Amino acid sequence: MLKAHSRLFEHVAFVTDIGLIAGCWVAAYGLRFHVLGVDEVPPFRDYALQLVPILLVWGVAYKAFDLYRPHRLGSYVSEWLDIAKASTLGVLVLVFIMTFAFRSYEYSRLVIGLFWISSIVTASLARGVFREILRYARRRGYNQRYAVVVGSGEPATEVLRILRRRPDTGIRVLGLLSDKREAREVGARWLGGIEEIRSVLQAHVVDMVILALPHSEYPRLTTVLNEIGDEPVAIHLVPDLFSLASLRGGVEEFESVPFIHLRESPLFGWNRVLKRAFDVGLGALALLLALPAMVAIAAAIRLTSGGPVLYRQERMGLDGRRFRMLKFRTMRPDAEAVTGPRWAVPDDPRRTGLGGFLRRWSLDELPQLVNVLRGEMSLVGPRPERPGFVEEFRQRVPGYMLRHKVKAGITGWAQVNGWRGNTSIEKRIEYDLYYIERWSLAFDLKILLQTLWLGFRNRNAY
Repeated sequence: MLKAHSRLFEHVAFVTDIGLIAGCWVAAYGLRFHVLGVDEVPPFRDYALQLVPILLVWGVAYKAFDLYRPHRLGSYVSEWLDIAKASTLGVLVLVFIMTFAFRSYEYSRLVIGLFWISSIVTASLARGVFREILRYARRRGYNQRYAVVVGSGEPATEVLRILRRRPDTGIRVLGLLSDKREAREVGARWLGGIEEIRSVLQAHVVDMVILALPHSEYPRLTTVLNEIGDEPVAIHLVPDLFSLASLRGGVEEFESVPFIHLRESPLFGWNRVLKRAFDVGLGALALLLALPAMVAIAAAIRLTSGGPVLYRQERMGLDGRRFRMLKFRTMRPDAEAVTGPRWAVPDDPRRTGLGGFLRRWSLDELPQLVNVLRGEMSLVGPRPERPGFVEEFRQRVPGYMLRHKVKAGITGWAQVNGWRGNTSIEKRIEYDLYYIERWSLAFDLKILLQTLWLGFRNRNAY
């Protein structure tokens, strides 16, 4: 019965798509010649001739891009991208057919362009409405599929948590198969051990098996698959990225081969461009607004202590590259001649009189806006450390170097939460990695607003 329903949905979706595609072609003709207007309107029969190849080509293209597969666990965006790819392929084939099979006809390029755009938009909107109707029905108990989860630990726990949170998928979990009776802890019914999968499938109506084994139990995967045998169930494997991935893990398909990314920077492609545009735009504005204060601070440093106004200190930034970070000088020019690099302490004797005030209010950091405009730093990111300290922290704190997968920042998630200066390195890394895992422009803006809201004063800056 369930397979019959799936086939019915597939046929309904296919007929609907074909009807919409035909409607888009007719609408493109009407818009071009009857709405926009031309001196001489070509007969519609010339364009109606193309409906046959259009419907054939789009039908094959939609099938080729697997647009009629069950989509319970998929996203709207992935489906819309597949629709765009199928429609683009269809238009290219259509132009080829028009060029070589219909030489005696001249077809409007604008009609073809309007048809291409409208076919993508219309099919995507129709699919979106159709999926929302299905999700509404599933939330109310209709169109359900029954699943068992095989596994334990974080992979199984995460699968069960997500499926409980998303009843609109229509996947109802019958229970968990695990060697440990931990089902009650994760809110699921315990059905037995992993090797009992076949007897469970024979005793219950099951549509899908979700394999969520911890990485340490992967050697048992073949045994589980052999136990399932030829039982008519769908099988989904959830790879255990939780124990392997150290930074923004994910899965990508290349030439039909799935690549699992265990470590990846969030700032690539358009994300990198957007982050840089954000830094340049807001950084230039901040520098312009801060310029009068910076001139006053520079004059005060020169008058009160002499020596250079700026202090250039080597720090480690993106991908471990070193750069010279700019600060207003707050200590004596020979502050580290005897002691070498070390943390500042309360009432540090190396500070100048003005330096204590500048550090307490973080005003010594203002020249780093120039580092931002140079591309060496970002407005938001993990605070950069000196290379000598980096080597020390790298030995002490697991995963410390992962913070260098993004540019260092003037302010960051750790700093707005109080982990700045001579505080716990472990907590700072925890907050830095949290930021990298969840990076977005909105998150950057939130951190900047919190920095302004909390003010620049910092009790841990000496």
